[in-house]
Amino acid sequence: MPLDVLAIAAHRDDVEQTCGGTLLKMAQRGHRTGILDLSQGEMGTRGTAAERAREAEEAARLLRASWREALSIPDGRVENTWENRLQVARVLREQRPRVVILPYWKGRHPDHYTASVLGYEACFLAGLKKLGDSPAGADAALARLEPHRPFKIVYATLYYDVRPSFVVDISEQFEARLAALLAYHSQYADQDAGSALFPAHAEIRQRVEAMARFYGLLAGVEYAEPFLQKEVGLVEDLTAIPVSSI
Repeated sequence: MPLDVLAIAAHRDDVEQTCGGTLLKMAQRGHRTGILDLSQGEMGTRGTAAERAREAEEAARLLRASWREALSIPDGRVENTWENRLQVARVLREQRPRVVILPYWKGRHPDHYTASVLGYEACFLAGLKKLGDSPAGADAALARLEPHRPFKIVYATLYYDVRPSFVVDISEQFEARLAALLAYHSQYADQDAGSALFPAHAEIRQRVEAMARFYGLLAGVEYAEPFLQKEVGLVEDLTAIPVSSI
């Protein structure tokens, strides 16, 4: 069965931080959701790739994701190469998502903003009928998969200070989203490694809650996650637009 929503991110735990509540909400509404991590997380200051794999599996369970997989693009070296675009395009053809969530195209970490451009270009390539057949990039396995291009691409903007196009109310999903993030014990348990970079465990809830509450206030709800879309939105009924203007 195809996925309804696929979130693509550079590292294990990026999705949990930026759009985990939204994925859970979609799953609770009966949609099939998935997560594609581009790297294994081997360059992280804390933990190992094997630890993060186990933690990612638990986080996916908490978010009720139907599918999760990690590619082997080098952590810290997520590059927008032809080969990497083909890897992502193959997943898109296999999973056939209607909606793809990408990281915002600006940010502090090069892997994050590169994953955004890489993901967008892979979404385009995945819809090309002859992709995989060309002499420059022949890939028999990819060529056997039917072309697919997602209908909608939205960008999770939590890592960058930009006004979102819309937010998703995650008030009912907030606690489970926090639990999914804290499933990464190797990253968020108190320890000497990275103590100057990572918040103390006791402060994590406060920080996550403050961000979710801020975006919730923009739309008059308790907690929310922010997203941006490049295209203009379409409204059919002015009386049905949510969020009060005054």
